[in-house]
Amino acid sequence: MLQRGATSRRSVARGPVSDGTLLCVVTLSDVAKAAGVSLSTASRAINGSKDRTVNAALRDRVLAAAAELRYAPNAAAQAIARGRSSTLSLIVHDITDPYFSSIAAGVSRAARAAGSTVILGIAEHDPNQTLSLIEAARSHRSQALIIVGGLRADDAGLTQLQSCIDDYRRSTGAGVAIVGQGVLDVAAVAPANREGSVALAKALTAQGFRTYAILTGPADHLTARDRAEGFAEGLDGSGEVVKRVDGDFTRDGGYAAMTELLESGSRPDVVFAVNDVMAVGALAAAREAGLSVPGDIRVAGFDDIPTLRDIVPSLTTVRVPLERIGEFAVSLALGETSLDESVTQEYEVVLRDSTG
Repeated sequence: MLQRGATSRRSVARGPVSDGTLLCVVTLSDVAKAAGVSLSTASRAINGSKDRTVNAALRDRVLAAAAELRYAPNAAAQAIARGRSSTLSLIVHDITDPYFSSIAAGVSRAARAAGSTVILGIAEHDPNQTLSLIEAARSHRSQALIIVGGLRADDAGLTQLQSCIDDYRRSTGAGVAIVGQGVLDVAAVAPANREGSVALAKALTAQGFRTYAILTGPADHLTARDRAEGFAEGLDGSGEVVKRVDGDFTRDGGYAAMTELLESGSRPDVVFAVNDVMAVGALAAAREAGLSVPGDIRVAGFDDIPTLRDIVPSLTTVRVPLERIGEFAVSLALGETSLDESVTQEYEVVLRDSTG
């Protein structure tokens, strides 16, 4: 029931829509009149305020009026009043890559549980686009920011990224987490890239394989570098890397790198691609070259992305808890937990048909 000063819906502003009908537009002023309070009181009751509060009775009256009039709060106004919004900004580099989409699924689930709405930005492996997306998060006054992957061994680029993140934090007072290496002054959740690759190499040499090629990804990509170096370390004199081929961190990058490897005449016992999507491209290139896997050559990857269940032959890989990493990144960015190494160090070597 509306309190004193209530107004009927006939007083609510209306405007035409495309089919000529009238659309009811309920304003905050309408809610204030219906509740019998000032506009500023209605705003504080609905949008919140960093500095002033509304007593419970008035707030309940305003919210009841808003519910009866079916008022939709202005998210931008709420963000200004509270100093930040209820949105969480997530930046990934390629949402079609199951590595990123799996982490995004974990982020979305944890954000929803925390009452946040995720705004997704796709950087397409472009450092400048990442900076633009961080600036957008600052403009939206997002309550937290999570950046997934894509860090490069580029001092100037890392300095610029750090500066942009610092601007975001100063402006919003919000938390930031990166899924990747801890090379910035930002909380980092890093999968066990090096450790998992070491373990994979040891498992393969234990099967008697001696010669290896690595499809390394981009030379300056920090995740690719950690995995390639870890794999070489894990061979520990029991095996030899006979060839390294750079390529994009994508399925097509793996296909091109594997094609280059085979055209060079190299036939190592095992080809290690530093992520699963590159490994999928490598399998396709081997098939097109008339080679059987694992009969003629063997292939391994890293991540254990969900789509591997449909790949033939099934791919040997390193499983890391991608969705849990996404969930943990949300808790870290929202300040609900501190860095827990036990989450970031989980991995499991999974030997499947692609290495026989």
